[in-house]
Amino acid sequence: MLVTGGNSGLGYQAVLQLARKGARVLLAARDRGRGAAALERLAADAPGSHAEFVQIDLADLTSVGHFSTAFLADGQGLDLLVNNAGVMAIPHRETTAQGYERQFGTNHLGHFALTGRLLPALVQRPGSRVVTLSSNMHKRASGIDFEDLQGERGYRPWPAYEQSKLANAMFVLEFDRRLRAAGLDVVSAGAHPGFAATNLQIAGPRSGGGGLMARGMGLATRLFAQPARNGALPVLYAATAENVHGGEYFGPDGPGEMRGHHPKPVQFSRAAHDEAAAARLWAVSEELTGVTFEALTAR
Repeated sequence: MLVTGGNSGLGYQAVLQLARKGARVLLAARDRGRGAAALERLAADAPGSHAEFVQIDLADLTSVGHFSTAFLADGQGLDLLVNNAGVMAIPHRETTAQGYERQFGTNHLGHFALTGRLLPALVQRPGSRVVTLSSNMHKRASGIDFEDLQGERGYRPWPAYEQSKLANAMFVLEFDRRLRAAGLDVVSAGAHPGFAATNLQIAGPRSGGGGLMARGMGLATRLFAQPARNGALPVLYAATAENVHGGEYFGPDGPGEMRGHHPKPVQFSRAAHDEAAAARLWAVSEELTGVTFEALTAR
């Protein structure tokens, strides 16, 4: 099982619970030092568990390619991929290694490329799953701005984040449609954590000197957010529950899906169900990443 962004927050909580249940977990992070620190913490939190660090920078498609090539070369199958890593509300426009707007490039394109490259390993394991994290904030985006996808004409932190999370939602549904059309036994499901206390709310706003936004998000998180271990519950449900089907989306059961102790099925926005836009996004993503999901058309 592979969890991106597994060194902290929701990702670490997912790694912890999966490892406690006996899974062999690959804890993926971009920073080797933070990954090593997370493994040390995991050894204390889940003695005897089987986890290892793998280095993947979702903001660098070359990094995604290097990891995927090495993983496939070992001939391993993959039972679960959790597309969790992300960035939020970067104050000023930044770009990935390939020059794409950083929120869209990390949150969507990086995971699109990783999933596409690892699909042969997922197909090896019947009933494997891909769980992609979106956010309730995807509902604030009315659609994908294909005319300014990279925010070059006008960049605003929160709309850029909302668009990236809408892209995640569209990916869940479009991937499910294509998997079913190809007759592949892989489940594409989505989840969101509600408002959970993680480093996500601070790291992005702090990037590039956005101190005021970071302080505001830090205060809101301390006052209103639920613990990361609760936010991870919908992710773990989507990843492991027996009755999960492709295209389903899970979130907290509390008011406004902001917090809760029991995951429940929730709804994507109307925009996420726009099949024409999703197909266009898929084609654009293939073009930008150079990754095609060959297993979807191999039969």
